[in-house]
Amino acid sequence: MTKKEARALYKSKRSLLTALEIEEKSLKIANNLLQLPIWNLVYYHLFLTIEGLKEIDTSFILHILAGKDKEIIVSKSDFQTLEMTHYLLTDNTKIKVNPYGIPEPVTGIEVSDSKIEVVFVPLLAFDKIGNRVGYGKGFYDSFLSKCNPETIKIGLSFFAAEEQIEDYSSTDISLDYCVTPSEIYKF
Repeated sequence: MTKKEARALYKSKRSLLTALEIEEKSLKIANNLLQLPIWNLVYYHLFLTIEGLKEIDTSFILHILAGKDKEIIVSKSDFQTLEMTHYLLTDNTKIKVNPYGIPEPVTGIEVSDSKIEVVFVPLLAFDKIGNRVGYGKGFYDSFLSKCNPETIKIGLSFFAAEEQIEDYSSTDISLDYCVTPSEIYKF
């Protein structure tokens, strides 16, 4: 399956999910994350849910991170440069939905890529060796390429792995784990 085919298929699959299914599957994914050996670290990057695209509801993960007193990092996307700027999420952080439907911090305390120890990665599809398919703009590949090599990259998916994504390129950054409602994949 090519990235283009995977994008079309999984956008279609997500569009069929009900609000209740999204909530239930998101909660299962958050609970499965508790089984990973990642909870002794400090800086966790989390994407905020784009509801219009029926993404995983990351509020459950946000509550886990806050409950474990972790430093939570969220990003702001620049669609001119296709780069992201990362900010510490605090009680004072104002979140605003940008023109693309992405909830983002307005301003805040900036955090460098090199400080981030765990990244929860949004995706549309992934394969059995850890290749992921996103929306195709390259924001996360660019961001992940600037992180430390030890940074743990965890994909979150409503659906199981594809056998193989055929047109994977050298600039694509693969995952260390992908967590679904029913399974944890380790790559």
